[in-house]
Amino acid sequence: MSDHTAIPKKPGETLFGFLFLGLSLFLFWQSYEIAGFDALSSPGALPLAASGLMVISCVIALIDDFKRPAEAGQIKAFFEHILPLSVALMIGIIFLFAVLLEDVGFIITAFVFLVGTIQLLHRKGIGKSLLIAAVSLVFVYLIFRIVFVVVLPEGIIPEREIMAVIEAWFE
Repeated sequence: MSDHTAIPKKPGETLFGFLFLGLSLFLFWQSYEIAGFDALSSPGALPLAASGLMVISCVIALIDDFKRPAEAGQIKAFFEHILPLSVALMIGIIFLFAVLLEDVGFIITAFVFLVGTIQLLHRKGIGKSLLIAAVSLVFVYLIFRIVFVVVLPEGIIPEREIMAVIEAWFE
């Protein structure tokens, strides 16, 4: 192992190491679930070996990481470069979208999501955001619901009745 103790840690490096270790452990567990480890020729042997090497590599990297000094202002640098406010807000909005989708329904949730994200990222007038969101939602809804026949969460809007009207237009 080379001596990297003189190179300071970058913002988020340790967090990334732990996240990757968690992913590696999950993959190791999934590899074991494929077929256990009955023999070297079992279906889970290669994925188990690969994910095991990932776990070992992550542990070695984390041990090396803890030996290195941190750069000054790590927390401020983390939020400026790795997780700026706009990215953190988008993560929260996407999570909220996923939580509300089933209960509220696709149409309302997607419309509010689109208006909110367009306003957040584009920062133009609300009228323009409403128009872009409405046109995009109609296009996406028609393509996925009518062309691809994807069942979207209905929620509080009676989409079956709406679909019956739209299908009647095309008959």
